[in-house]
Amino acid sequence: INAEREGAEIRVCVIEKGAEIGSHTLSGAVIETGPLLDLFPDAIEMGAPLKTPVKKDEFSILTKTSSFDVPELFLPMGNHGNYIVRLGHVVSWLGEQAENLGVEIYPGYAASEVLFHEDGSVKGVATNDVGIAKDGSPKDTFERGMEIHAKMTMFAEGCHGHLSKQLMTQFDLRKNCQPRIVSTARRVTSSVPPRISTGSFQREVAVLYITACERYSCSVKT
Repeated sequence: INAEREGAEIRVCVIEKGAEIGSHTLSGAVIETGPLLDLFPDAIEMGAPLKTPVKKDEFSILTKTSSFDVPELFLPMGNHGNYIVRLGHVVSWLGEQAENLGVEIYPGYAASEVLFHEDGSVKGVATNDVGIAKDGSPKDTFERGMEIHAKMTMFAEGCHGHLSKQLMTQFDLRKNCQPRIVSTARRVTSSVPPRISTGSFQREVAVLYITACERYSCSVKT
């Protein structure tokens, strides 16, 4: 954005494995819009998908048979002024703004390999071949993957994506690191009762009691 405003010539390319920007971003979320408004001060007027501001913030602790609410006074964070959004819509809108600024976006192409210079530094990425049948043979729509070279390559696939693991190996990034901590979560989809008004944000926490662990398998009671 700064380069566009200053008239500097810079080429930015985004590779997205999803069929379109935002198609792999399924979560709902509550976002603090400060950073977004720093980039686009008129984001709401520009049509950003910010439709539902948080009007009520609730936090409940679930027990085995019931639940109890924590007063808002004691909540570790407040969400008044934030917005309840569907992240896929936000990411899609951001993709549109990026394209308007001249960013080249290639949806439907997954980066399959990190490319390195002879000195070991990152050169770019290679995308996967497309149009391959289940038996590995090329179809009529076959296209060879591309090599994309850049002065700077940013990886935004999560800390344990397949490209990130290549970088960990290349640069020994896991050296002297603590073992990974793995957490489990459960996502529940339910109907919303009429008593819950638009703009209400509810968080619930359940205490898990780990009764037995052996290597990587655990039995858990709630």
